[in-house]
Amino acid sequence: MMDRELTEEELQDLFAWIDKIPLSRPKRHITRDFSDGVMAGEVVKYFFPKLVDLHNYIPANSTQQKLSNWNLLNRKVFSKLDFHVPEETVKKIALSTAGVIVPVLSVLREKIEKKLEHINDNMLDLEYYDTRNQEKLHAEIPQTEAKLPAQVAEMKNDNRQKNGKLQHTAQFYSDRDPTFQLFLQEKEQAVMALQETVEILQMKVSRLEHLVHLKDMRIEDLTRHLETYKAKGIKR
Repeated sequence: MMDRELTEEELQDLFAWIDKIPLSRPKRHITRDFSDGVMAGEVVKYFFPKLVDLHNYIPANSTQQKLSNWNLLNRKVFSKLDFHVPEETVKKIALSTAGVIVPVLSVLREKIEKKLEHINDNMLDLEYYDTRNQEKLHAEIPQTEAKLPAQVAEMKNDNRQKNGKLQHTAQFYSDRDPTFQLFLQEKEQAVMALQETVEILQMKVSRLEHLVHLKDMRIEDLTRHLETYKAKGIKR
C-alpha cells in the first residue's frame, strides 16, 4: 500500500491537506522536507498533541540521524496509530529517494483520520453512557435516600441495645446496603468517563487553536498584500 502510485487528484488532495498544517519549516521539496522525519512528527502532533514529543526528533542532514528519527517515530508514535513504515522504506526516505515519501504520507493521513473517527465515536458513546447513567442515578437516588432514615434508625436501636453507644452509621450503611455500593461504583465510572471526555475535548481545542492561528496568519498576509497594492495605487 505504501508503494502505490497516487493519481494526480489524490496528490493534489494530499498536498492540500499538508498545506493546512502549520509546520516548522517552509515546504519546498516534499522528498527532502520529510526525509529526516521531523515534519512527519509535526503532522501527527498537530492532530494528537500529546502523542509526540518533538524534542526527541532532531532536524538532520546525516542519514544516521534521519534513520534514528524515523525508527523512533515507528516505535513511539506510529505504533499507536496502527501504522509502521518498513525498514527498507525508511532507508529510501532518509536518502531522499524520489516518489517514496508521498504514498507513506498518504497512508499516514488515512491512519490519522481513522484514529480521529474512533475518538469521535468514543465521544458519542461516552455522551450516551453519561446521559443514561445520569438518568439511572437520578431515578435511584430518591429510593436510596428514602431507605436511609429507616435503616439509620434501625441501626441506632441495635447499637443502643448492644452497648448504649451510637456507632458510625455510615460505615454500617455502606456495608449492609448493596444499592448504595452500586451507586458509588456507578458514580466512579461516571467520573472516569467524564475525565476521558475532558481529555478528548482538550485535544479538539488544541486542533482548533492551530486552525485559528493559521487563519490569523493568512489574514495578516492578505492585509499586507492589500496595503502594498494600495500604496502602489497611490504612487501611480
